[in-house]
Amino acid sequence: MLYKTEFKIKAVFLMLILMTASFFSANAQEKAKPEDTEAWEPIPKVVTPGKTNSNAPSDALILFDGKNTDQWVSTDDRSLPAKWTVDDGILTVKKGTGNIETKSSFGNYQLHIEWRIPANITGSGQARGNSGLFLASTGKGDDGYELQILDSYNNKTYVNGQAGSIYKQFSPLVNANKKPGEWQSYDVIWTAPIFNADGTLKNNAHVTVLFNGVVIQNNTALLGPTRYIGKPVYTPHGPLPIKLQAHGDKSEPISYRNIWVREL
Repeated sequence: MLYKTEFKIKAVFLMLILMTASFFSANAQEKAKPEDTEAWEPIPKVVTPGKTNSNAPSDALILFDGKNTDQWVSTDDRSLPAKWTVDDGILTVKKGTGNIETKSSFGNYQLHIEWRIPANITGSGQARGNSGLFLASTGKGDDGYELQILDSYNNKTYVNGQAGSIYKQFSPLVNANKKPGEWQSYDVIWTAPIFNADGTLKNNAHVTVLFNGVVIQNNTALLGPTRYIGKPVYTPHGPLPIKLQAHGDKSEPISYRNIWVREL
């Protein structure tokens, strides 16, 4: 009997505590003001958007404006200028001259780039307008983190190698390709990997990609630099250039225009 009485007393006491806490919480809410949760600083800087998605915002670095390749160098020898063709505001792969990459290196960024597969493209599979946008170039050749560029409008290949894939790692969520001969766009949000002081991986690289305005990679966590053969493995690095690939297949060269980047 004594046990039941003690239990009832404890229950009543607990109820009183909860009611008191609820009263003070409600009272505090009544005394709260809208300005208690307003932040006024730091004030974001003003950036003027482009008139269209193709036009760069005011704080962007223009990587290609249709005039020259001043922002680019040869990947195989960074002391040499890029040797691709510039004609009528368009940058086109010049076979035999190799990949090109930016003079500047980047960590996290927003990137816009437009590309076009020739209307008279021939071949099939990976030999049909193959190129690549390397979101970070880790060395010569095809080393780095590749977002695939390919004619995948009506062209069968392995799905983690079609346009919009993180090459050999992640297929695109959907196929948003246009016909060969039409201009297409990638809008990329790139978050570089972070490494600990001892060189071990702290945070994977992440990427979000809009392909012709359609989300095809949604904050995808990369497994490491992309590889043609074998599994990806991270090795420590800092900011890196952005690279465009001259694949070397027999299909017609791919063209680019309106390339700009905003560091984040």
